[in-house]
Amino acid sequence: MTQRQLSAATGYSHAIVSQWENDLIKPKNLLAVAQALRTSMEWLLTGIGSPDDRNATVSIDGNVSTVEPVPIGTTRIPVIDYVQAGCWTEACGHTLADGSIETILTDLELGSRAFALRVKGDSMAPDIIEGDVVVVDPDVSPQPGDIVVAKNGSHEATIKQYRPRGYNAEGKEWFELVPRNEVYAPMRSDVCSITIIGVMVEHRRYRRRG
Repeated sequence: MTQRQLSAATGYSHAIVSQWENDLIKPKNLLAVAQALRTSMEWLLTGIGSPDDRNATVSIDGNVSTVEPVPIGTTRIPVIDYVQAGCWTEACGHTLADGSIETILTDLELGSRAFALRVKGDSMAPDIIEGDVVVVDPDVSPQPGDIVVAKNGSHEATIKQYRPRGYNAEGKEWFELVPRNEVYAPMRSDVCSITIIGVMVEHRRYRRRG
């Protein structure tokens, strides 16, 4: 497989694939690379076992075993940044600044506008922390207690808990967006204009080393 073929299969730019091959950077989505190369993530990481064994897994002690394949998601959705999320309902593009398109796989049934967002900041800590990935569906209506992605007139999005608060003196329905971290203040829709972009339908936390 050429670099351009791998680029087309994974959604990353040819320049990014070239940096992988020259060991300048590591892939962010190793699963997509392993699937494109028809091998296992473990073989790519360690070189242990056979590159043809897509079901091979490596235990803590370094022994290779074979496990039953687990069904994986077949829906590929883009991972976007906070600025892109802020204009997502206005049909912004999926391409990242370096020309690549980072994606993740999910087995959820999602709307056509679904996206993933890598969390930054600690406003939702300790439940959702920086570096976590949330899958967001703009076609889902928020319910009390849902985690939502929203914007309040700025160019960037924010992630908070949705809490409807009833009606104000003018008879208009309003809601709060509440952080889990008490250091941050809630946002009120009766004080500032808030647009709900979508509802979090999946939360992923990846193992951190070091």
